[in-house]
Amino acid sequence: MERTLEKSSKLEEFIKNPKISLWKLSVPMMLGMSVQAIYMLIDTAFIGRWVGKEALAGLGVVFPALFIIMGITFGLGSGATTAIAQSIGEDKKEKADSFAEHTIILGVFLSFIFIIIGLLFGENILSSQGAQSKSFNYASDYFFTLIIGTPFMILGIFFRSILSGEGDTMLPMKILGLGTILNIILDPPLIAFYQIKGAAAATVISQFIVFIIFAYIMIFRNRNYLTLNFKKFKFNKNHLLQIFKIGIPSALSMLIMSIGLFIYNIILSQTAYPESAIAAYATVHRIEHLFFIPIISISTSMITLVGMFYGAKKYNLIDIVLAHCIKCTLMVSIIFGLFFYFFSKNILPIFINDIEVINIGISYFNIFSFAIPFVTLSMICSRTIQGLGKSYPMFIITCLRVIVISCSLGWYFIKIKNMPIEFAWFSILISCISASIISSIWLFLELKKIKRTI
Repeated sequence: MERTLEKSSKLEEFIKNPKISLWKLSVPMMLGMSVQAIYMLIDTAFIGRWVGKEALAGLGVVFPALFIIMGITFGLGSGATTAIAQSIGEDKKEKADSFAEHTIILGVFLSFIFIIIGLLFGENILSSQGAQSKSFNYASDYFFTLIIGTPFMILGIFFRSILSGEGDTMLPMKILGLGTILNIILDPPLIAFYQIKGAAAATVISQFIVFIIFAYIMIFRNRNYLTLNFKKFKFNKNHLLQIFKIGIPSALSMLIMSIGLFIYNIILSQTAYPESAIAAYATVHRIEHLFFIPIISISTSMITLVGMFYGAKKYNLIDIVLAHCIKCTLMVSIIFGLFFYFFSKNILPIFINDIEVINIGISYFNIFSFAIPFVTLSMICSRTIQGLGKSYPMFIITCLRVIVISCSLGWYFIKIKNMPIEFAWFSILISCISASIISSIWLFLELKKIKRTI
């Protein structure tokens, strides 16, 4: 009863101060993700400087496969977040509890599927991207060590999604921050003794600790608003289908992005300097991720807020928080774009001392910097539509951006026309501009439909 009143007051607080609520949800998530991103950068620096560019290239080959697992998990997790948020907005706690329990059961099932696929087809996935022998060996060491920790990673993401659905972003920040600090502590000794396999082992150990903490707090201590009581669990196919209905298009969007990374590695392997190009591409992705964290955090918080406002039928608040969100994120993205354009030559040498890799990375940032505001707008619009309970627009937009435009143009410029690598980056810029236009129009039409029902 006490937790129900607490959640009711939190929903009232969100309705009373939608702009402030956006930041209350976003900032803790931002801090937690920042710690994780800083770890990824430190990990990249250790691997790049202590092991070499071949190891970074191996990391780049592993990333599409890893991103597939993470993408499907985050996509379904966002479906759970939306379903839980809408149920809370409708003041249906038991329904929200059921969604949370189905999410955890789904996580256990997915873990076994991914482990089996990884063990059976991992080598084929890695070798098909054009990695040379040394890079392939590093990729295998990293991938097959990391696959062991798949259940801990997936369930950790799902626990965070459940908490986001009930509007709690502070607890995940603390737990993930602790896991990241542990990862950073373990990295130097394990990498020193086991090279890239040690980096993967440090990740698995930290993910295991995070999983144990989440499970203890949410299942055994039961200190949150939502209740996870698996002794009384009753399977409800409609609840699972609703998570899939909202989450699968988002998961497919992430899957398309993974396929895009896979194809881009193949495209880059066709250049005159394949390992350097793949290593640079892997490095810049990890660097830009740190700076995209505010945008990712705010857009993810929009799912919770829009879902609650939509469930509570407070449609006018969606317009208010959306306008505030777009204004703030575009300002941030322009600042980040300028930073990357002018300072990439100072950032990249921190992670690798290979001149060829550094120059390729600089060429990427000189072009991608102009795409950042468009990526931001597309992300905010897609997540807002998802908060309304519709995820398929995100899948369609992502498919158009990544496969139809970016990969097709990149393949044409590099593979067919044999043009310089900068044209691969121009392909990405063109695709981001196109996606922002399409997503903006789509959101406008969805909001217009809602206003007709008032």
